Amino acid sequence: MFRKTVCLAAMLVVASALQTASAQSTSSDAKPSKIKLTTQKLKEMKARWSANRPKLKACRAEVKAKGLAGDDRWFYIEDCMGKS
Repeated sequence: MFRKTVCLAAMLVVASALQTASAQSTSSDAKPSKIKLTTQKLKEMKARWSANRPKLKACRAEVKAKGLAGDDRWFYIEDCMGKS
């Protein structure tokens, strides 16, 4: 009985390790919109955008019209501000 319990516990440890390894490998392939933005990166982006307020206002209006929220909103504004 003890041998079966130990074997079962070992199988659970191996299975959880494999699941963790596979989860880590797929997270590196995530789209940029799924990656959380750091506050430092947001501050840098806002500082660059404040130089061109009319364009930022237009980009924010587009975001509001599309109903974007969270990181998707910031990435859309970044793309919009990067367009010439």
